[in-house]
Amino acid sequence: MVRDDLYITVPSFFRCPISLDVMKSPVSLCTGVTYDRSSIQRWLDNGNNTCPATMQVLQNKEFVPNRTLQRLIQIWADSVHNRRADSVESPPSLDQLRDLIKDLDRKTENSIRVFDTFAKIVLFARESEENRKFLAKMDGFIVTLVEVLGNAGDASCRNFELLEHVVVILDLVLSKVEEPEQLTSSMLKGDRECLDSLVLILQGGVTDSRIASARVLAAIANDAVSKLLIAEKDGLLSEMLKFVTPENDQSLIEAVLSCLIRISMPKRVKSKLVRLGAIKSLAKLVSNSNSGVRVTEKVLKLLETLSSCKEGRLEICDDVGCVAAIVQRVLKVSSPATEHAVTILWSLCYLFRDERAQEAVTTANGLTKILLLMQSNCSPPVRQMSADLLKIFRVNSKSCLSSYDTKTTHIMPF
Repeated sequence: MVRDDLYITVPSFFRCPISLDVMKSPVSLCTGVTYDRSSIQRWLDNGNNTCPATMQVLQNKEFVPNRTLQRLIQIWADSVHNRRADSVESPPSLDQLRDLIKDLDRKTENSIRVFDTFAKIVLFARESEENRKFLAKMDGFIVTLVEVLGNAGDASCRNFELLEHVVVILDLVLSKVEEPEQLTSSMLKGDRECLDSLVLILQGGVTDSRIASARVLAAIANDAVSKLLIAEKDGLLSEMLKFVTPENDQSLIEAVLSCLIRISMPKRVKSKLVRLGAIKSLAKLVSNSNSGVRVTEKVLKLLETLSSCKEGRLEICDDVGCVAAIVQRVLKVSSPATEHAVTILWSLCYLFRDERAQEAVTTANGLTKILLLMQSNCSPPVRQMSADLLKIFRVNSKSCLSSYDTKTTHIMPF
């Protein structure tokens, strides 16, 4: 058993089926399913007319506050707060940490003592960068983490919270490991279930551990072989794509996108992502005005990667709204976002001459944005791609630019 004062498990019916976070304002649809108000409101505002959990067509879009569940969640939250307040600990000292790690008995990884040890190590690792370096260099420590992770990937694992602690620690110390290739090889051994454990955490972990899992996967994807092994793990890509939605935590979306970018270079991985519906998910994110700068940059980078395969280009061009959203991101986000957006448009409209994409760019007032971009101090590659795009639309950039008042030449895209 896991000590309650060290970790609190969230009852599944307290979580919103959309965001998977604890509901703050639970409301029930006519189908009887309860969601957090903000999540279901976004779902309905996006034009959906079905219940996300059951996919039943809604007879009406009204929802009723679930007061009983809200009171239960509040009682539970107060209990969590009180327990955590009673169990706040200071991170162990270096000497204490050495003793804790020395005493770890790998044969009793289900014991309360081992869980307690890893909980303290999390506190120690989060305290400072020096602490993280210390852990990464400690003889045998990383090996212990990998062994625990590799021997507990079963979905029936009774120590799920222990796995979450191990993954969080790995995420904190991975950047300090001196031989990352050796670590990758160790984690991806055929007789270990590290990938199973990471998928398990993506499926049922709290937001922090899901973020850690995605970051660990990105960190160990450091060559062609490891990228394919990770991408072809059963259920991993589909599980990750579940988080690529506007309703999810921005840090989680960013971590998942970073991982997908890392592992999506092989052609067959790109094709698989497209088949799993990645383009539709990315189109929603790039259209969402609430997406942060870093999320937008990564969405555009992944769209750029997927546009390099035939299936990806066809999906993007089939979605007029996606092309229009990319056009809108050409300006006023950031330099990387501009470069990714222009590269996608250049690939679709100039390199592969897709008429649907060309029409969508014209309809979305893309030519004006490209002209304004060329007036800015954009990078030489972006300037060249912009000039190529203008040629496609039979626009003479010099004559068009001369028609603008010279006072507009100060306009900057970011």
